[in-house]
Amino acid sequence: DKEKHEQELNLAVRVIHMACSLCENLRNQLICANSEMVELKDDNSLVTVADLSVQAAVSWMLRKFLGQNTSLIAEEDIQVLSKPESSLLLEKVVKAVNCCLADSTRFGLLSPEKELDASQVIDLISGCDSMGGPVGQHWILDPVDGTLGFVHGGQYAVALSVIDDGEAVLGVLGCPNYPVKEDGLRNICSRKKSLTSTASDEVGCVLYASRGSGKAWMQPLLHSDENFEWPNAAKLVQVSSIEDPALATFCEPVQRTHSNQSFVAGVVNSVGVRKQPLRIYSMVKYAAIARGEAEVYMRFARSGYKEKIWDHAAGVVVVQEAGGIVTDAGGRPLDFSKGIYVEGVDRGIVACSGRTLHSKIIGAVDASWESSHL
Repeated sequence: DKEKHEQELNLAVRVIHMACSLCENLRNQLICANSEMVELKDDNSLVTVADLSVQAAVSWMLRKFLGQNTSLIAEEDIQVLSKPESSLLLEKVVKAVNCCLADSTRFGLLSPEKELDASQVIDLISGCDSMGGPVGQHWILDPVDGTLGFVHGGQYAVALSVIDDGEAVLGVLGCPNYPVKEDGLRNICSRKKSLTSTASDEVGCVLYASRGSGKAWMQPLLHSDENFEWPNAAKLVQVSSIEDPALATFCEPVQRTHSNQSFVAGVVNSVGVRKQPLRIYSMVKYAAIARGEAEVYMRFARSGYKEKIWDHAAGVVVVQEAGGIVTDAGGRPLDFSKGIYVEGVDRGIVACSGRTLHSKIIGAVDASWESSHL
C-alpha cells in the first residue's frame, strides 16, 4: 500500500503541475484581453474555459494511468456546454485541452496519439461524476478553486486528493500565484500578479502530502522552458509553532457570502487574536497554514450550505501532515466518507497550526456561539 500510494502521489503531483501550467496560460490570456473580455460571464469567460479544460485534461491523464474505471469526482458538469450558444466555449475548451495534453511530456506524463475531439472532451468532463462513498478509492478534483482570485490575478488553487475507503489519504494543492519565498503571501494578496514575472520572482508552488507520513512538501512551479525532474527542488514545510493567539495570523474567505465574518471576528477577538485577518481566495488558506505563514483558518458557512469534499480534502491532508489539525467546530474530524458532501459538520470548520491553539479557538467558538444565540 505504501508503494502504491507513493506512485499515486508522484502521478498526482505531476498532474497538478500540468494543470497549473494550463491555468496560467489561460489566465495570462484573460489578463492580456481587453476589459470587455474580463467582464464576460460563465458561458464565454476564460475562467470557465479553465475550469472545464483542467477537469478534462486531468480526467484523461488519470484514466490513462489508472484505468478507465477509475472513480473520479470533480466540481464541474457539462450543463453549460449543452446550451446551443456555447459552441464557442466548447471550441475554446477543446483547444485548451489539446494544447495542455500536447505539452504533458514536459511533466513526465503521456500525450494522446492524436488530438481529442469535442465529444471526447465532453465525455471526459461528464465522466467525473462518481458519488464517492465509504468503500473503494475515489480521486477528488477541484479544477479551479477561487474563481474571483483567478480572474483578478489573486490567489486560486488546483486541488487533487484521494479518498480510500472513506479516508483522505493523499492531497496535492497547486497554488500558481503563491510566492515560493517565505512571508510573501501577505504582500501579494492585495495586488495582481505581474505579467512581467520572471523565474527569479519564484511565484507559484505545489504542496503535497500522503496520510501518515508526517511530512508535507513544497515544489516550485515549472516555467515554460523547464522539464519536470523528481523531486523538483522539493523542500519540507511545517506549521508555525506559535501558540499565543495574540501573535497568531488567521485567514478567512474574501467574500462575505462564503463565511460568517462577523461571527469569526467575535471569536478571534474573544480569544485574543490581535492581527487583521488575511483574506484569501481558495484553498490557499490551507497552504498558508501548512507553510507556517498563518496559524488559524475558520469557515462558518451560511445556514443550509453543505460543504463539498473537493473544497477541503486535499488541504486537510497537507495541513495535518505538516503538523496542523483540522476539525469541525465541535472538534471532530471531517467526514469524507458520505459522498460529495462533508456530512455532519458541527457549525463550521476550524484549521489550526497546533493543538494548543486549536483548543483555545474551539473553546472560544463554543462561548461565542452560545452568546450569539441567546
